[in-house]
Amino acid sequence: MNSSSSRRTVTVDTTQRKNPAMCQHQPACPTSDSADREAARLVAHHPEQGWSLLCNGILLFEDTGELLPDGQIIAPHRQVMTAA
Repeated sequence: MNSSSSRRTVTVDTTQRKNPAMCQHQPACPTSDSADREAARLVAHHPEQGWSLLCNGILLFEDTGELLPDGQIIAPHRQVMTAA
C-alpha cells in the first residue's frame, strides 16, 4: 500500500469555525461579550471541581475568573473584604 495514498491532509481555517448557539430558550441569555454575561443560565455545574458552564459558552470558575468561548481569559474579580 502506498503511504501517500492512505494519508490525507485536512486544513482547518479556524476563522471560519463558529461555536453553535447553546442558548435555545427565550428570552435569550446575554452573549459572552456583553457586560452582564455572568447572568446566563447554568448548563453544567461542578462545584467539586470549581467550575460551571454557562449557556453562552463561558466557563465560570469559583474564584470568579472566566474563560470566554473565544479563548480570552478574564482574571478573577472577586471583591476583597477588609477588616474595619
